[in-house]
Amino acid sequence: MNQLIEQHRTELEELCRKHQVKTLELFGSATQRDFDPTRSDLDFLVEYLPVPEGEHARAFFGLLHDLEDLFHRKIDLVMTRAIFDPISCAA
Repeated sequence: MNQLIEQHRTELEELCRKHQVKTLELFGSATQRDFDPTRSDLDFLVEYLPVPEGEHARAFFGLLHDLEDLFHRKIDLVMTRAIFDPISCAA
């Protein structure tokens, strides 16, 4: 596991509880050996527990800002449903 992530494991667990996160997974350059902790961003894939209607944006942006504050760097946050729910376009 990425050392930067491991150093903040307790805080990450607290943020997941705070923002109703079911799973939070690291992907991208931070999972590679050549990761540069001084300048690279962090990419996370997030799945939420059931969130009340109208609270999705608050959960998403709240987690995003808290992760940026925790790691002091740019965070790319992607919801699993954005990957697995294809957008259909009417022709």
